[in-house]
Amino acid sequence: MQVISETGSGSFWSRRWLRGILLFAAWTLFGLFFVSQLLISRAYRGRALDLGHTLINWLTCAYLWAALTPLVLYLSRRFRIERGRLRNLPLHLLASLIVSLVHLGAYIAVSSLIIPLTAPAVQVFKEFVFNGLHFNLITYWTVVVISHAVDYYRKYQERELSASRFKAQLVQAQLTALRSQLQPHFLFNTLNSIAVLMRKNSNEEAVDMLTGLADLLRHSLKNSEAQEVSLKEELEFLECYLGIEKLRFKDRLRVNMKIEPDTLEALVPNLILQPIVENAIRHGIEQRSASGLLEISAQRQNGTLSLEVRDDGPGLSPEDKPGEGQIGLANTRTRLRQLYGEAQSFELRNEVGGGAVATMAIPFRLPEEK
Repeated sequence: MQVISETGSGSFWSRRWLRGILLFAAWTLFGLFFVSQLLISRAYRGRALDLGHTLINWLTCAYLWAALTPLVLYLSRRFRIERGRLRNLPLHLLASLIVSLVHLGAYIAVSSLIIPLTAPAVQVFKEFVFNGLHFNLITYWTVVVISHAVDYYRKYQERELSASRFKAQLVQAQLTALRSQLQPHFLFNTLNSIAVLMRKNSNEEAVDMLTGLADLLRHSLKNSEAQEVSLKEELEFLECYLGIEKLRFKDRLRVNMKIEPDTLEALVPNLILQPIVENAIRHGIEQRSASGLLEISAQRQNGTLSLEVRDDGPGLSPEDKPGEGQIGLANTRTRLRQLYGEAQSFELRNEVGGGAVATMAIPFRLPEEK
């Protein structure tokens, strides 16, 4: 615990030193800016300039403002000027006047230690008030405005981060909901099929189905918390699922994969293909008395990854609502919108020659681009 405390304290003081250095550098640039302005002005008029004297004057002015900046920042953050807090405006008007006068008094006091005054201090102070008070007021309000701008930007970043975290949590909740819908339903069907096979004394097929179920569950647990996986991993999970379905349908289910090699490492939403394939099997292949073909393809089109699932079943009936679909498809649409916004599309339609096709397009991204 002591080490952690010391480390945290060290980090705190490191940040304080960094802020101090940045503050010193900013006010040094402030002073040098006005020195350069005087140099250019005198050069244009052909008049000489005492560079040393000018540097001392402006850097003294700048470093006194650097010393007063923590106070101005405190007042700016403690008494913010924003909607509902406009009552703080008069306070800052008074504070700007007091801080400006304090700066002028300190400037005269410090300058007199370097270069003796040629007139009484009170008279010099009056001259500085008439000639430099407005400049100091503007400087005070500039620091206040910058402080407000930085705070607003920091709050904006915090809101963006919170929104991003909320979005990630929402997508994770959708993934959990999808898994909770998939596993009980699929487990029930698979275990029922295993029981039927065992009653028929088809023990070898029952063992194969149990093995396939174990592989499926292992893949499901492997990336249980991941929102996105590579297409290769998604297809491995899908092959476990299809292996079990092939045992159920036997020769009635034929699967054809058309996967372009350069798409295998692309990122896709976890468990995005299974509900689409399940829908194709249930409403396409299962409705046929003869064998049916299920075709899964993936290709890259410029910056887009296009995924398609086709079946040669009866297609969508007139009663189906393509915009809604089954629970799994509704989840698919929701997850795609949450992950990619308007940069995605999902469509379920009838094919001209018969059957149905589900088409999904998402941004093509590799893991290192995430």
